[in-house]
Amino acid sequence: MNAKKILSNSGIDHLIIHPFTHQFSRLTAQEFVRDILVNKLNAKKIIIGYDHRFGRNRTADINTLKEFGKEYDFEVEEIGKQEIEDVAVSSTKIRKALMEGKVEKANRYLQQPFMLTGTVVRGKGLGKDFGYPTANLKIEEKYKLIPKNGVYVARAIIDEIPYFGMMNIGTNPTVGGTEQTIETYFFLLDQDLYDQKLEIQLLARIRDEKNFESIDSLKRAMKQDEAFSSQFIKDNYVE
Repeated sequence: MNAKKILSNSGIDHLIIHPFTHQFSRLTAQEFVRDILVNKLNAKKIIIGYDHRFGRNRTADINTLKEFGKEYDFEVEEIGKQEIEDVAVSSTKIRKALMEGKVEKANRYLQQPFMLTGTVVRGKGLGKDFGYPTANLKIEEKYKLIPKNGVYVARAIIDEIPYFGMMNIGTNPTVGGTEQTIETYFFLLDQDLYDQKLEIQLLARIRDEKNFESIDSLKRAMKQDEAFSSQFIKDNYVE
């Protein structure tokens, strides 16, 4: 489930995503509050995190916003520090964990699996030649954070049925690849997924992507990846 669906399910009626242009970035804190929050959105209550900063060069904080609230007649509610395992969770820490490939840590911070959403497109078909036909995911959003290259345990809901598998994020250097792809081999699934939109959860990291000395070495590693995935699924998802 992507962020928009999560917000929708929480009961939010309207979601506004404002493009972060250079002009927008140059607004002062007062210009942002007056022109966007008050004049355009007619805000009466604003809920922000305890460490939120805004305005040109991030000069304003929650105390500044409360002062603006008195001037423009709106209420400010603070969301306190959220801690998991005695660690203060922040978007920066979540992004850092994902960039390092630490999806299990990121998932604990998020309190749900990190997801990649996209459309299944045709690839080179190499996975099928190796006995591992993959769904190649094309992600439209250029700003989407893609975790560190490597092999991951993955899961998706397809036709209301959960399917587990293993995902490779990387360039496939063993077969001479150069462009990053996102490919998932689903266990126990024999179905044409082309043109379908999938939300694929990343559950655990198996290993880094490697440039193997031969195709046979790659196939042996994929067998080991499959065994790791199966054990992880058995330990964590099979009752």
